[in-house]
Amino acid sequence: MATTSAVRSTLVLTLGLVAGCALKGDVRKVELQVEALRAELAKSDAARTAERDTILAAVRLLQQALATQQAYLVQMRRDLRTELLSVQQQLTTVEELAGVSQQRITELRSRIESWSQQADPNASSGAPVGPSGNPAGPGPDQMYDVSLQQYRRGSLATARLGLREFLRVFPTHERAPDAMYYVAESFEQAAPDSAAAVYDQLVRTYPNSPRAPSALYKQGVLAEQRGDKTTARNFYARVIAGYPRSPEADLARQNQQRLRP
Repeated sequence: MATTSAVRSTLVLTLGLVAGCALKGDVRKVELQVEALRAELAKSDAARTAERDTILAAVRLLQQALATQQAYLVQMRRDLRTELLSVQQQLTTVEELAGVSQQRITELRSRIESWSQQADPNASSGAPVGPSGNPAGPGPDQMYDVSLQQYRRGSLATARLGLREFLRVFPTHERAPDAMYYVAESFEQAAPDSAAAVYDQLVRTYPNSPRAPSALYKQGVLAEQRGDKTTARNFYARVIAGYPRSPEADLARQNQQRLRP
């Protein structure tokens, strides 16, 4: 506003000078002042325009950032919703399997308790025995076969219960290493650390069994799956050194070659 008033005053002065036949030099001075004022006004307008453009650019950047953040939040909500649905489905499946498995476990536990009483010569239940003095009821082979059937059906918890009871009652049976091997294998998907522990127990308990090199090799595979290549190579080396003619030794050599640093 002040600049506009100045322009008007200058114009009035100019008219006054013309009307009063002012000198040409004074008129020229006035013209120069008017031009300077116009230039100043132009600069002021350009500055305001630049400032406005800067503000608009900042606003656009802020809008883009907000849009990006909103899109990220929307995607995150979708991912969370998908994960929650997956967890709910898994829980439902687990509950269904738990109900079935619990029933099977109860049935198998009853059978195992009956078998163990008949198979244990020191049992106080007075279980009937045959002419040879052996239990007249189901023996170790039947106990093992029933548990293995459960394993092959996918009832891993039920199979583990039966196989562990078999190992408790018949720890020196020729099928004991096989039973322990299947116990370890049943843990591989859900609890690999537990599987590794049982494989280790198998190697220490039955080192001369054909299952021993398999258990060592499986420990190497589990170590490799969890990213521990050094431990995996050590297990493969133990297979090669301790059981050089086993099929697992050939596999261990191939894996060692593949994992060579």
